[in-house]
Amino acid sequence: MAPSPDQITKTIENLYRSESGRVLATLVRLLGDLDLAEESMHEAFAAALESWAVAGVPEKPRPWLISTARFKAIDAIRRRARLDGVQKDLVAHLESRADDDPVEDEEIEDDRLRLIFTCCHPALPPEGQIALTLREICGLTTEEIARAFLVTPATLAQRIVRAKARIREAAIPYEVPKPKELPERLNAVLQVVYLVFNEGYSAAAGAEVTRAELTGEAIRLGRQIAELQPEPEAIGLLALMLLQESRRAARTSPAGDLILLDTQDRSLWNRELIAEGVELVERALSSRRFGPYTLQAAIAAVHAEAESAAATDWRQIVALYDQLARIQPSPVVHLNRAVAIAERDGAEAGLARVDLLLEQGGLARYYLAHSARAELCRRLGRTEEARVSYERALGLTQQEPERQFLQKRIRQLDQGPEN
Repeated sequence: MAPSPDQITKTIENLYRSESGRVLATLVRLLGDLDLAEESMHEAFAAALESWAVAGVPEKPRPWLISTARFKAIDAIRRRARLDGVQKDLVAHLESRADDDPVEDEEIEDDRLRLIFTCCHPALPPEGQIALTLREICGLTTEEIARAFLVTPATLAQRIVRAKARIREAAIPYEVPKPKELPERLNAVLQVVYLVFNEGYSAAAGAEVTRAELTGEAIRLGRQIAELQPEPEAIGLLALMLLQESRRAARTSPAGDLILLDTQDRSLWNRELIAEGVELVERALSSRRFGPYTLQAAIAAVHAEAESAAATDWRQIVALYDQLARIQPSPVVHLNRAVAIAERDGAEAGLARVDLLLEQGGLARYYLAHSARAELCRRLGRTEEARVSYERALGLTQQEPERQFLQKRIRQLDQGPEN
């Protein structure tokens, strides 16, 4: 039985989410032009919608998309009113390779790493490097990236436009840099991988808490980078991702409801990932040249090694946050430190710090800040304040499980104090 049009559409939507970054990266290598690659990729997905409804989904859809996009690119160049010599040469080159064997999976994965390093070239401003990579290679939407940077989508879109223009103007090559050039690009590449993982670990919007294709891709890239450049922070980031990923099965109920860390079934945690993550943390810490990713991984390791929520060593976690806040004094780090202080010293102490952070303005549109405040007010019996903060958090999140969790908390306040 042939798939229905709705099934074809859903298949293509899922492929776009999971494969567009790989397809685009390979097209950039084949075409040598980011804009042309992006345009032809979108045309290939549109062609799939029409072709697959008749012929069915091919056994290997990724090579089909790459091949189709390459032909679309040739057609696009031909349609241009006047071709200069370079464009004629490009058409001839593409036509000569039109019947090449399909691109191998291993080659595609290498393409993605090459393109990440290209987008993280030091000639681009740091915010442009990361925004462009997340949007074009990792498939995140402008809204998702803007959420991670706590800026408006319009501001983020302008960063992407400027970064793409700079790549064209500077003729930045598509390649993994030479070993001596790696260190100056490593921080930006690590931040890209970290933000991809975060979006997969806690999706910006939608019906699911996590996006496994993003966390899996971030971990795969993290392993490649740690092998390519085994610096403490590359190792620390890989450790952090493994430790966070180890809890994925316990973070939601079978019905998809969000489950907080302190009430998760720890028997569902992946002990192999925890063991690997802890070993990597210890390795990164031993270098004494570690940074924020290693410290975050150390915090995650303390949680992972606690037999129960009650057995968590909050003193050690606060001490680690103290170090993290000194080298990365961001509002989100200070928020997490305030929550840890609430666990160590009591809700009143934590609430005072959360309130101060909200007064300073950097977290006004960060729903987790309002959610954290609501939780602390609830624990202190300050019901009306808790309700206001829960409702503010509810207005700022677009992820359905989080919305349901916040709505449940509001209903619980209406039912009276807990026994």
